[in-house]
Amino acid sequence: MSLKFDKPIAGLLLSMGLLASTGCVGITNGVNLGPLAIPIPVSPYFQDQEELEFHNHERYARVPIIGPVTRGTEVVALDPPSDDEVMQALERARPVRGGIPLLSEKQRNNVQIVKEKIADYIDPPRFIPLIGMAQLHHAHYKCTVYFSERTINGWPVPYTLEDEECVEVVYIDHNHFHMCGNPDIGDSAPY
Repeated sequence: MSLKFDKPIAGLLLSMGLLASTGCVGITNGVNLGPLAIPIPVSPYFQDQEELEFHNHERYARVPIIGPVTRGTEVVALDPPSDDEVMQALERARPVRGGIPLLSEKQRNNVQIVKEKIADYIDPPRFIPLIGMAQLHHAHYKCTVYFSERTINGWPVPYTLEDEECVEVVYIDHNHFHMCGNPDIGDSAPY
């Protein structure tokens, strides 16, 4: 009767010993993270989403602070939106990413972007926390994107649709701060 219970216990002890001696999971010489040391696979989709969010935050989600505006100079906004920024905004408004290859795909081809400034103005000086006295400079752009869209469906009946004259309009706002002079002395020069 004792042999029936000795075999499972012996097997359990043997498996625990083998598991502990592998080096990846068991007891090691040095830092041991325990069960957290086992790598967990991450889908490339989620990694791509994280990289895209960081890309947008790093390039487009920050507001720069520029030197003061002097009297008699023409105030011009910073650079117009880049083609990458326009396509990122279009992707957020009307996504094409994803799809299942050979089953359902969308493509944008022959992309042409026309950018036009529709407004450029500066707010009066005011106190901004962590910055001080500053003026907010607004620049609004209307970006028209011309492209041909191809929709490929591979199942149940394969077919391809092509729309040669697609037009999308995206509005992009560029804002940045201009520092003001010392308001106590009166040398601030609001535009």
